[in-house]
Amino acid sequence: MTIYSIAQECGVSASTVSRAFTRPDIVNDDVRERIHAVAKRLGYQPNKAARGLATGRAGMVGLLVPDITNPFFPPLVRAIQQAASVQDWSVLLLDADEVADEETELVEQVRAQVDGLIVASPRSPDADLEDTLGDLPAVVVNRVVAGRPSVVCDNSAALTAAGQHLHQLGHRRFALLRGPEASWAARQRAEAIRGWALAAGVELVELGDFAASYEGGREAAPALLGSDATAAFAFDDLMACGVLAGLAEAGRSVPDDHSLVGCDDVLLAQTVTPSLTTVTAPVGELGTTAIELLHAAMRGEDARQVRLDGTLTLRASTGAVPAGVVSR
Repeated sequence: MTIYSIAQECGVSASTVSRAFTRPDIVNDDVRERIHAVAKRLGYQPNKAARGLATGRAGMVGLLVPDITNPFFPPLVRAIQQAASVQDWSVLLLDADEVADEETELVEQVRAQVDGLIVASPRSPDADLEDTLGDLPAVVVNRVVAGRPSVVCDNSAALTAAGQHLHQLGHRRFALLRGPEASWAARQRAEAIRGWALAAGVELVELGDFAASYEGGREAAPALLGSDATAAFAFDDLMACGVLAGLAEAGRSVPDDHSLVGCDDVLLAQTVTPSLTTVTAPVGELGTTAIELLHAAMRGEDARQVRLDGTLTLRASTGAVPAGVVSR
């Protein structure tokens, strides 16, 4: 099966068929969809190696994540892969294991193999990241790097809503369980919570930094118990699950003794007991937007920064301030 067979059936030229696979953005949508449908029915598979020689493109993009075991990232990987498939791109997944230096090494290893790179929640300093990326088209997810296109989930309004929800339940002393020091998202979330606490006139004690992990949450639980806070904001849902376990081991109940708010709304947040009140991230839209921005960067367009809003999702981990605690 060749492009000439498809061209004959679709009533177009062979060059149009070729462009539908190599330069789909310049082919009319109806024509492109008809060509792809006929190709699928006839079992035609384009030769990516040959296409790469003709176009100078590998047909592959890299996706660098800091820790694939964190449950936030698999849904993001899926969303990016699905969006990339629309462009007929393959995705090469890279896991830095929460090591900033590993990010640099991984980028150097694959830069000759990919047409562009999506970097999710990088831990490297801006200057190091920029030196490593160089002229490689790249998009940053959940972090803003000057001069680079980026898409971030802005949780500020949702975290403010979470604070207001807890305040209405009678809580007045709060704990902020900070995430990794190198995490841009951790800094942004902390700033949002500090701003809300200051405006609301409530007491906020900051604890950590803690790892964005289940064990990090278990380590945070004793610190929370020692703070006398009745409500806490965890950096993310995975940490919050560790906090739940640590509090249970200490004989404390959520939400009867403490209320707890997570962030990201990963699957664990819905299935853990009690289910987590959390901030839901628009993961599908993050992935789609990252691919759109990367496509634009590969065409040489100016960098854009896109902000998507998280939303507050109320579940069972937040409740009224414990009986006997005096609200101030």
